[in-house]
Amino acid sequence: MTATTPSASDQTIDLQDPELASDPDALIRRVRAVGGTAPGRFVGGLDVTLFASDEDTRTILSDRRFVVDPANAVGGTSAKSTAQMFESLGLAPELVVYMTESILGKDGSDHTRLRKLVSRAFTVRRVNELRPSVQRITDDLLSRLPDHAEDGVVDLLEHFAYPLPITVICDMVGVPERDRPLWREWSRALAEFDPTAPERMNATLGEMIDHIKAMIAQRRAAPHDDLLDALISARDEDGGRLSEPELITMVFTLVIAGHETTANLLANGTHALLTHRDQWDALRADPGLLPSAVHEMLRWCGIALVTQLRYASEDVELRGGRVSRGEPVVAVLGAANRDPDVYPEPDRFDITRHHGKPGEAHVGFGHGLHYCLGAALARQEAQVAFQALTAAYPDLALVPGREPEFVPKPGNRRFKDLHVRL
Repeated sequence: MTATTPSASDQTIDLQDPELASDPDALIRRVRAVGGTAPGRFVGGLDVTLFASDEDTRTILSDRRFVVDPANAVGGTSAKSTAQMFESLGLAPELVVYMTESILGKDGSDHTRLRKLVSRAFTVRRVNELRPSVQRITDDLLSRLPDHAEDGVVDLLEHFAYPLPITVICDMVGVPERDRPLWREWSRALAEFDPTAPERMNATLGEMIDHIKAMIAQRRAAPHDDLLDALISARDEDGGRLSEPELITMVFTLVIAGHETTANLLANGTHALLTHRDQWDALRADPGLLPSAVHEMLRWCGIALVTQLRYASEDVELRGGRVSRGEPVVAVLGAANRDPDVYPEPDRFDITRHHGKPGEAHVGFGHGLHYCLGAALARQEAQVAFQALTAAYPDLALVPGREPEFVPKPGNRRFKDLHVRL
C-alpha cells in the first residue's frame, strides 16, 4: 500500500480496540487525525488499509475492481480464504458453508442472481403497499408502551425499536409469529458476538439453521404465499437458481439484516433527537422534515461504521493512494458520512440538512452493487415510526443517570438499551 507512509504500530487503528466499542465516534476521529487513510487491523488480526473519504468510499463500494470474495481478487489462489477466516474465528466447519454462501459474500453474476430472487419484494411499489401494515404495527406498539413502563420509564429499544422491524420482515418472509422471539434472541446473540468465545456463535447459528431447515420442510409440505415460498420455488422448481445452503442462508440474512439495521436506526435516531431537543421540537412541528431527518440519522448516527472487507482485483489508484492487487481494504462509512469536503459542519446533527434535496447523499446504506436491499423499507419504517412517536409521546425524554451503553462491537454504533420517560 502506497497511500500512507506511517508504519509505526501506534498509527495502526485496531478495529477490535475496546475504545472503539465504548465510543464509536473515536474511529472517525482517529482516522481523520491521520489524514483519512490509515493502516488498520481487522477481526482476526488481518492487516488492512482504512479509507475514510466520501470519494474513496464510493469507489471501493462501486468499482467492480473491488470484490468481497478474495478468490476473485487473486486468480483463485485463495479460494478458501473466506472459509478459513470464519474457521479462524472459531466457527464450526459444518457451519462455514452457510456463511460463505451469503449474498453479502458474492460478487458479480452470483450476487446479481441472488439479488434478483428477492429484489421484487423490496421495490418502491411493494414497500408503499406495506405502509398501512407498518402504521398499524407502529401504533399498536406505541399504545402498549405504558404497559411495559415502570414509574413511567420504558426500554424503547426492547419494546418498540426492535419489535417493529422484526414484525414487518417476519411477515414478509413468512416466519410464524410464535417463532419471532427466538429470532430476537438469535439476533441479540450474533450482535454481541465475542470472537474470544465462539461457542455461543456456533450454538446460535446451529439453532438458526436447524430452525430454518424445519421451516422449509414444513413449507414444502404445506406452501403459503410469501417470500419464503418464492425462494423454495426457485430452489425446487425454477431451474435450481438457488442451492440449498444459499436458500437457508438467504432466509437468515433477510430476517437478521431486515430488522437489525432498522431497529438500531430507530434507537440511534431517537437518542440523537432527544440529545438535540431543538431537533425533536422541529420534527414535531413539521412532519414534512421526516425524510430529511431519517437521512440525517443515517448519516450522523448510522449503525455501520465500517464496511465488510473488499479486495482489489487489480492495482487501483484512489484519492488516498494506490491499492495493490489482492490487498484488503475497509471503507469507514461513519467517516465518509462526515467528510468535511462534502458536508458543511459535518459533526453537527441537523435534520434540515437534506430537506428538498433529491437522492441520497450519504452512504449509510452503502453504495454500489451491495447497496442495502431493504433501504426503501427501512426508510419508510423509520418515517412512520418517528412521526408516530413524536405525536404519541411529545414529552419523551432520556432518563437522567441511565445513559445507554454501546454493545461492545467495534465498527458498529449499537445500544444495549434505551430507557426513556414517556
